[in-house]
Amino acid sequence: MRALIKSASYIFHPIWMPFLGTLFYFAVSPRYFPLPLIQAKLLAVAITTMFIPIVFYFLLKNLGKAESALLNDVKERRWPLFFYILLLGLNLYQILNIYNYPALYYFFVGILLSILTSFFLAWLKVKISLHMVGLSGIFMFVLSLSIYYHLNLIYSIAFLIFALGFTATSRLQAKAHNWIELILGFFIGLLPQIIVLNFWL
Repeated sequence: MRALIKSASYIFHPIWMPFLGTLFYFAVSPRYFPLPLIQAKLLAVAITTMFIPIVFYFLLKNLGKAESALLNDVKERRWPLFFYILLLGLNLYQILNIYNYPALYYFFVGILLSILTSFFLAWLKVKISLHMVGLSGIFMFVLSLSIYYHLNLIYSIAFLIFALGFTATSRLQAKAHNWIELILGFFIGLLPQIIVLNFWL
């Protein structure tokens, strides 16, 4: 049971969330998108938000700048978060289009705001749960899609609520965070997604 709880830290790692949000958007959106276009966007997002950051992490690890993929030490987060900010900017500038994918575009704007906040807090040596940032962000995005497109996404929303609780338990079990850090992470992920709703919902 303990191993199962610990696995949540990797299963719901924040690095997967931008890609999963993109995949979910194309899966549920009633708008028509050609399959080759969907595949191209998914591949581009996967490369920029997952594969490149993973390579960058191993580079930092070899240089002795990171010990764990979970970045438990707040000082280790500064360079990865800064690099991730640049990659999110690349997505917004080159990969996503505000006119063709407004919901998805502003989802990434919300992620960027969350990561910028996390980056500044890291410099202030304030530790928050990046897992909760990622999960609460995608939770709000799925909830918004349900409202905007009038879709019944109750099972997806229920699963994300479970994932939030399960991951919070995992992080507490691992003694990686306390309740304050988890709550801060939750709201830093949630509030930017609520703010950007004014632009597309």
